[in-house]
Amino acid sequence: MAQHTGDEGAAGDADGAFEVLDRPLPEAVRRRVVALVADAFGGLTVSELPPQLRQYARFTPNRRAKFAGNAMAAAIEADAVFRQRIAARLREGQPELTEALDNGAPPAAADPVDVAAVAYVVRPVGWAKLVAAAGEEAQRANAERAGEEAQRELRRLREELAEARGAARAEVDRVRQELDAARKEADGYQRKLRSAVSDVRRGEASARKAEAALEALRASAAAEKTAADSEARRLKARLAEAESALEASRRATREGRSVEDMRLRLLLDTVLDAAQGLRRELALPPASVHPADTVEAVEPGKMTPKDIATRALSEMDPALLDQLLALPQAHLVVDGYNVTKTGYPTMPLDKQRLRLLGGLAVLAAQTGAEMTCVFDGAELVAPVLLAPPRGVRVLFSKPGVTADELIRQLVRAEPPGRPVVVVSTDREVADGVAKAGARPVASALLLKRLART
Repeated sequence: MAQHTGDEGAAGDADGAFEVLDRPLPEAVRRRVVALVADAFGGLTVSELPPQLRQYARFTPNRRAKFAGNAMAAAIEADAVFRQRIAARLREGQPELTEALDNGAPPAAADPVDVAAVAYVVRPVGWAKLVAAAGEEAQRANAERAGEEAQRELRRLREELAEARGAARAEVDRVRQELDAARKEADGYQRKLRSAVSDVRRGEASARKAEAALEALRASAAAEKTAADSEARRLKARLAEAESALEASRRATREGRSVEDMRLRLLLDTVLDAAQGLRRELALPPASVHPADTVEAVEPGKMTPKDIATRALSEMDPALLDQLLALPQAHLVVDGYNVTKTGYPTMPLDKQRLRLLGGLAVLAAQTGAEMTCVFDGAELVAPVLLAPPRGVRVLFSKPGVTADELIRQLVRAEPPGRPVVVVSTDREVADGVAKAGARPVASALLLKRLART
């Protein structure tokens, strides 16, 4: 067998250099060319490789074919030197096939794709025809394989169609039998349904009659119950009126007696305390009064009426409030918000109440007088949680009743003759309590007195 050297391969390549393909390289041939180049790749040094392929020098043949397939195909087509080097490797690896191609007689038993791929790389004379013939042969083989596969698929589909038709006929027969049985069963159900409908209609008619009778009984019972409820309400109302009248009579008798006793006892205590205080103030001697003692004159060490007039207290002197509270059984009634809004109007209402009640508690402890502080209930948005200080009664007016009216009720509740002092700047309140026998004083006077505590 003749051996080819590198010079002979170069000559062969030169002989076939002017041949070109008139159609694209078949895909099967291209894949085989890439596989051949990837196998022969490892026999070359890095310097013998094209620059774009040097990075794949250490790759395995499979990885070269996967990642550098397009680059190797382009290099084989464009780089004649690289192609000749790969062809030399192929001549060494496949000497019989390459020698047959150089002689123009490829082996008849060889795979046309392998023949075309080796001819494309080695480029012997007539390689373009070999590649074209291999492509046509590959297409014919693919067509034959496709035809055989189509025939096998057609036979398989025909067999499946025959099986499906047989199964469909069996299914149709089964469905027909089931349909006949279902029709017979449906006929029986229809007869039972008609019978049941007749029974239901008769039952509905009976139920309607029973409902009509029951509704009539309900209406009669409701009318009787309404009449009985009306009579019971009327009797309950009469009983409640009688009980209310009896309780009101008892309460009026009991309260009238207790209030009168209280007023009488309080007035008696007031008169006794006033008499004792007057006795102390006058310091009357045990001897009886002589006629000469009735003659008006200025005694040594005594003040004249003119001196007394010059020493009268002013209406805004806190000492005046002390003198009034020093009277026996004195009762101080304070218009709460009138005082707080006069003295400290910018504070919140709860702070105003606490400040005023704290001052009144100190004043009650100092004077011993009874003290009542009245606030207007209309100012409240919720119940007040307030613990009244010791010695001070705290009252809020009820809905619909003002604090002014509550103050007048307190003054009217006191017995005539008891000293009652009302603190309010409201002229209407002052005039009203003055007519009832109380002594009104201004809110500023109380504020000055509390400032001293």
